[in-house]
Amino acid sequence: MEARPRRSSSISPRSKGRKSDLVVCFGEMLVDFVPTVGGLSLADAPAFKKAPGGAPANVAVAISRLGGHSAFIGKVGEDEFGCMLVEILKDNRVNSRGVRFDQNARTALAFVTLREDGEREFMFYRNPSADMLLTVPELDAELIQQASIFHYGSISLIAEPCRSAHLAAMDIAKSAGALLSYDPNLRLPLWPTPEDARIGILSIWNKADLIKISEEELEFLTNGADPYTDEAALSMFHPNLKLLLVTEGQNGSRYYTKEFHGKVEGIQVQAVDTTGAGDAFVGGIHSQLVSDMSLYTDEKRLRDALRFANACGAITTTERGAIPALPDKDTVLRLIDQLPKSRIPRRPSWHNISRWRLPLNVDAELPLAATPEQDAVLTNAAVTDAVLTEEQI
Repeated sequence: MEARPRRSSSISPRSKGRKSDLVVCFGEMLVDFVPTVGGLSLADAPAFKKAPGGAPANVAVAISRLGGHSAFIGKVGEDEFGCMLVEILKDNRVNSRGVRFDQNARTALAFVTLREDGEREFMFYRNPSADMLLTVPELDAELIQQASIFHYGSISLIAEPCRSAHLAAMDIAKSAGALLSYDPNLRLPLWPTPEDARIGILSIWNKADLIKISEEELEFLTNGADPYTDEAALSMFHPNLKLLLVTEGQNGSRYYTKEFHGKVEGIQVQAVDTTGAGDAFVGGIHSQLVSDMSLYTDEKRLRDALRFANACGAITTTERGAIPALPDKDTVLRLIDQLPKSRIPRRPSWHNISRWRLPLNVDAELPLAATPEQDAVLTNAAVTDAVLTEEQI
């Protein structure tokens, strides 16, 4: 199947001639259909909200939203959904020159069931979908070679020809000196059997420089070990690994290097939909790491970066859908209290952070040290409907 010719999105000039601050994300991009009412089965859901998704694509958008440089490599159908997804990448300033279109397969779809606690279950439509059909010749090797970090998941390992394309892309990135970042993003319904999933995920485990897994994935990969123990995590630490991250949802994240390990507590919010929270976390840590590639060697700097990443994940759970909920850097800094008080609404709703996000053009209009009059304008403009009574704060 031939790829439709793509209009190239240029790489930032700073990447020419030397290693860039580019993060290239490889894998699937699809459309999530998220129920408008949580706690119901798919059959009982009254309606669904269409939301772009796919873990590697989510990470690419997350990095760009945070002010970084990212690119996505994958395949979508030459259909309305595929065109929509590529336009979303472009709208979010993600380099899309590595995206290919398939004329004969559809863009993947996923219907998501939201439980009352915001956790979810998936039902996928991909038999096969376009993302499974990316081939080695369709890879943009030049783009991969530009990356400082090459990030991927495990879904692209499930079937050929995408599995071969995935392995080839890893080899290209590694040969070019990129740090390999792996988030398995376990989706058991997509694998033939749980054992196939375990074998497939572990088949490339020892090649990664950085691995991020959730506590559920750690329990699965260790055949039932207690995922909250250091012993379970350290059993997955291979000799060439630089950093292992274990996320625990709202409880924060644990980190393991050859020299030290520890935990950074999470940020409590009222979760509406956890879809994309782990991807926001990965985007957060990579946005910090790509500008400081020795970050994992200094525990204090690593803890600061993880606090930032935890906030990215927390904010994403306050809205439905993955990409629509991903935060900008200013919002994250406001949450972790790293901007002057004059930039924070007087009575922000900490239970729904999305309602006090700053407009994208605020930085261009107001200085950091806002006057009282400017502060009033900012507060009224940015947090409409977010003012609470003293009892609600």
